[in-house]
Amino acid sequence: MRFFKILFFFVVFQVSAQQGGMWIPSLLEGMNEDEMQSLGSKLTAQDIYDVNNSSLKDAIGHFNGGCTSEVISDQGLVLTNHHCGFSQIQSHSSLENDYLKDGFWAMNLEDELPNEGLFIEFIVSIHDVSDVVLKGITANMTETEKQSLISKNSNAALKTWPKETWQDVKTKAFYEGNQYFLFVTERFEDIRLVGAPPTSIGKFGSDTDNWVFPRHTGDFSMFRIYADANNRPAKYSKDNKPYTPKHFLPISLDGVEEGDFTMVFGFPGTTSEYLPAVAIEHITEEFNPTNIAIREAALQVIDEKMKTSDDVRIKYASKQARIANAWKKWIGENLGIKKTNAVEKRREFEATFTKALKEKGLEDKYGHILPEFDKLYKDFAPINIKRRNFIEVFFTTNELMQMTFRAYQIEQALIENPAILENAKASLTGTLKGIHKNYDVDVDKGVYLNVMPLYGKEVDATIYDKTAFTHLDSALKLLDGDADTVIKNLNNDAAYAYAKPKITEFFDSINKDYEAMNTPITALQTEYMTALMETLPNERYFPDANSTLRVTYGQVRGYSPRDAVYYNPVSYLDGVIEKYIPGDYEFDVPQKLIELYEAKDYGQYVDSNGKVPVCFLGTNHTTGGNSGSPAIDAEGNLVGLNFDRVWEGTMSDMNYDSEICRNIMVDLRYVLFIVDKYAGAQHLIDEMTLVHPKKNDSKKKKGRRKSKKK
Repeated sequence: MRFFKILFFFVVFQVSAQQGGMWIPSLLEGMNEDEMQSLGSKLTAQDIYDVNNSSLKDAIGHFNGGCTSEVISDQGLVLTNHHCGFSQIQSHSSLENDYLKDGFWAMNLEDELPNEGLFIEFIVSIHDVSDVVLKGITANMTETEKQSLISKNSNAALKTWPKETWQDVKTKAFYEGNQYFLFVTERFEDIRLVGAPPTSIGKFGSDTDNWVFPRHTGDFSMFRIYADANNRPAKYSKDNKPYTPKHFLPISLDGVEEGDFTMVFGFPGTTSEYLPAVAIEHITEEFNPTNIAIREAALQVIDEKMKTSDDVRIKYASKQARIANAWKKWIGENLGIKKTNAVEKRREFEATFTKALKEKGLEDKYGHILPEFDKLYKDFAPINIKRRNFIEVFFTTNELMQMTFRAYQIEQALIENPAILENAKASLTGTLKGIHKNYDVDVDKGVYLNVMPLYGKEVDATIYDKTAFTHLDSALKLLDGDADTVIKNLNNDAAYAYAKPKITEFFDSINKDYEAMNTPITALQTEYMTALMETLPNERYFPDANSTLRVTYGQVRGYSPRDAVYYNPVSYLDGVIEKYIPGDYEFDVPQKLIELYEAKDYGQYVDSNGKVPVCFLGTNHTTGGNSGSPAIDAEGNLVGLNFDRVWEGTMSDMNYDSEICRNIMVDLRYVLFIVDKYAGAQHLIDEMTLVHPKKNDSKKKKGRRKSKKK
């Protein structure tokens, strides 16, 4: 494992405007810097990442661990996607104050809404600790022994690493465990909702337009970071003040045109770019289709109920979006893999790898890898599908089954240690209250009837009439009494009795078999990465996404998804009006937006053609977690807000192809237009620094703490 670091410095790349890859921001100097500049960037590596001076990385925050956000003013104003802030917007909504339907705008600091549990985390510094973490690892160790020592070494490094009292540290594996980095972080936990457009803007097009282009969605929301008197992270307090950032992003009013450089800076979640062909084939031909079917069955019920009831719409808006997002993504992923013939191309690459092994005399060392993958996946595929199907039914789509699943965990914990009764009760009580806050028994029963047959188990609709779990008060009564009584109460419940054998099978058989079969696959994947780097050192390698801060760069480009079809890279407000369907939950348009369009009251937020741009396409390599990431121009200004990919391009998690992989970004001029002209929140515009980099604006480089507003 250790030789990787030596090889890393000898990898040769062609600086010929190559695209794709998610690069570590602290390692951009040289190769990546040259490549970015060949694409049009005027930024240096130090402009992007600098430990001793403020830099772009200081404006990029990990939003609640799942999205990205960026600071856009010297008063801690933060921008992210509407769908990233959706659960917070929903939590503040009611039938009386329907912020989902009507939007929300705080007209002063006092009106900004706190959000319990929400956090934004910044990266202070990044350090290569591979030597420390991999110390003592040898080839003859078992995988369990390796991971145990890695964990021990990592924990030791975390305990001794110098940091401020308000900071934290964590380590992450890169290149399939061949390299390790340590991150010093600062987490802010007083985050308040500032503004959000109505879903008719923030989620315009909904499921129909999701993952496709042309897109006309104003997918943004605004929050503000608050800090203590010393400008340090703090829990919520009325005494906290707006955070003064080390750096914030100026916003370009000049926008983009085809060929412009774009850099997306954020926290991509998970990619698997180095999978063998057999794995890609399993995922797209076996694994995805079964899960697509389960989610589609759930959505049929949820979508229908949401259309007929505002109460259900508010309760299930966030859940529906979460279920639908992956469902459609998986469909597009399969389409992209097929369209690009990715499996066959991966096999061709593997043939090149095998040939190189022979030429370099490495067959004895690495020749077993690909045949072993074929053997392991043949046995792994059925259990992988079964395990994920269980998760889809019992944890993702059906809430009654989710409640029984959590109850099962509590029962097992009490059997092992009755002394934890009060903590167990508190844990399950929190889960039940969280689910019932947005629960409708008729919707959930319909979902159950649709999805359970796809798991291949018997269906018993009568459990909904007999169980205590469908009502919060009766569910909580199951927890009355001592440990034995609680266990007895749970086992006497009809839904729990129905679900328990299936959950037991999951823990005792399905999940155990999965872990036993997945462990050697994970170890072999690590060895494969090592072998690739040694055998084919001139290939292009970048670490898979792992929710750490990354840079991906490209250009504004249209694309052709199929014969005789070409999508221009920019969409406009005209397209919103063209798609408008009065009263439709996906394509309705607020009356005020229609009036602004008809009056051509666009302010300064127009393109050179006098139209308001809404979204644009880029060749940036993005994935989940990049939602909310800033799209930054050649000068370091904010021009867009990343929120999606084109349908066929969702395969980029396994196979990036610059011909069809495109990320979709909201044009910042549309964001400003909605904030200013639609919401009338001029005070927010006044906070920002608006620049004209293409007109040689003298203030274009002012994005530091002392920046002047324009």
